[in-house]
Amino acid sequence: MTGITLALSKGRIFEETLPLLAAAGIEPSENPESSRKLIIGTNRPDVRLVIVRATDTPTYVQYGAADLGIAGKDVLLEHGGGGLYQPLDLNIARCRMSVAVPAGFDYAAAVQRGARIRVATKYIKTAREHFAAKGMHVDLIKLYGSMELAPLVGLADAIVDLVSTGGTLRANNLLEVEEIMSISSRLVVNQAALKLKRDLLQPVIEAFAGAIKP
Repeated sequence: MTGITLALSKGRIFEETLPLLAAAGIEPSENPESSRKLIIGTNRPDVRLVIVRATDTPTYVQYGAADLGIAGKDVLLEHGGGGLYQPLDLNIARCRMSVAVPAGFDYAAAVQRGARIRVATKYIKTAREHFAAKGMHVDLIKLYGSMELAPLVGLADAIVDLVSTGGTLRANNLLEVEEIMSISSRLVVNQAALKLKRDLLQPVIEAFAGAIKP
């Protein structure tokens, strides 16, 4: 395709990207939440959207299947960001990555006495680096589903997960005990496409930059 392909995931990232797309003069022809299509056209014949799983966005962009994409900082840290240009923090889909434990677990005491704890997360790389920097001994357990369940059934002492309002934690009697980092979504661009399709990509990048809300 001589135009440009933008990789997006469904849900919050897609919804919060719509104003940025509008600023660049791009309007999706269908809503991916109601459409079964994985490739969605736009009002511009030279721009199409591919709907991918959030964790796959950097991979599609890295290998050139998409020219640019929008991915959370959490996903990019786990992916490693190889071969990707990250020109903009779009300041959307904001949340935080935190450590949470059951209400009765004394996390501070466990840290202080150097206890070995089990931590459930899908963010293995980020969690490993965080606990290593604190000098903590942890056994990391990779899960893909609801992290909150792991401490409730004795699989883990703690979890590392994304927190937005904290409502799910409270509903499951878990406490947020440590914020690891704030998370937002970034624009990622394939480096080869940036050279080969600069005339098409640069106006989109600039329009996104101008539409970012502080």
